[in-house]
Amino acid sequence: MLNILSILIGIVALLLAIPAFIPLLGALNWLIVPIALVGVLLGFLSSSNTGRNLCLVVLVVCIIRLSLGGGIL
Repeated sequence: MLNILSILIGIVALLLAIPAFIPLLGALNWLIVPIALVGVLLGFLSSSNTGRNLCLVVLVVCIIRLSLGGGIL
């Protein structure tokens, strides 16, 4: 059950991350990173890896986007 919840959180974070790649909307990544972190934590509590891996991918992509845009020092 936690894996399904983690997958759903990962899908929501991924859908929110798509518009964050548009210039001047990169600050949305500050909202997406905590959402993906919650999904990762739920994925760690689950017995399966799918949801955790999806959230980790979204998290890494958003952190890289923030660092490229100057949002993370």
